Amino acid sequence: MIQSGILLIDKPEGPSSAQVVGRIKAISGAKKIGHLGTLDPFASGLLLIGVNEGTKVADIFIGAAKSYRGVMVLGVATDSQDATGKVIKERPVPPVGEGDLKELERKFTGELQQIPPMFSALKKDGVRLYKLARQGKEIPRAPRAITIETLRLRKSGEAEIELDVTCSRGTYVRTLAADMGEALGCGAHLKSLRRTACGHLTLDNAVTLDELERLVEKEKIPLLSLSSALGHLRGVTWQSGWLSRVRSGQQEILNQIGKPLAGERLVRILDPRGELVALSEWSEELPGGLWRLARVFHS
Repeated sequence: MIQSGILLIDKPEGPSSAQVVGRIKAISGAKKIGHLGTLDPFASGLLLIGVNEGTKVADIFIGAAKSYRGVMVLGVATDSQDATGKVIKERPVPPVGEGDLKELERKFTGELQQIPPMFSALKKDGVRLYKLARQGKEIPRAPRAITIETLRLRKSGEAEIELDVTCSRGTYVRTLAADMGEALGCGAHLKSLRRTACGHLTLDNAVTLDELERLVEKEKIPLLSLSSALGHLRGVTWQSGWLSRVRSGQQEILNQIGKPLAGERLVRILDPRGELVALSEWSEELPGGLWRLARVFHS
């Protein structure tokens, strides 16, 4: 029987994240499967799949910074801001030199305000925006604060620019491409997009769906343990007496963790084998702060 953990999947272009989840559920036979943050159907790359208890850490990875590599096409704007959409405007492409790319990098790095696209899963009065967009409707959208941590641009053709970007949760890379096209005065859309990292987890260790199927047949499931997947968080190892109190939901024992390190919000509580038992979160709800149980995991 498949254990709990996280699968690093190299999603192909085409299927939705939900369709990938469905196929993995059929392949693995796991009781509980869920993605830890969606990837657009037209995009490929790293899709994190929580298995059994692994579904409990979705919020951590959904909130993590994501890295992508993409190609944007200048001079052609589409209604979806990517290659799947209908062309709505074509304009001549001006000469774009190294200096122009550096200026774009400077202008579009850091804290930005971004207007989400109509072709998105955001809702208006309970209706997904992409459903309204398919009906030819457009409604006002409030800009949202996003962070572009790093942005690297390079010409890959007369009218194409390759981009590497690391960005915050809620960033639409196709909107970023469209906005950069407008800044150049010619418009643009995203031709391709590939996610290369989610937080500290990278595409390097991901497997395709076909590879996963072959590995499952050989009973060699490439499941990343929860402790390893959350290895960027500090871990404290406790003995069974304290752990039994954690598992029964007793909060007072968490005082043994001590004060958080600078900027620390979550800590792993491990058993002597290094397996993840719980996550504890630092809270400022009381003067001086205190640790609270965020998640408890069952083996």
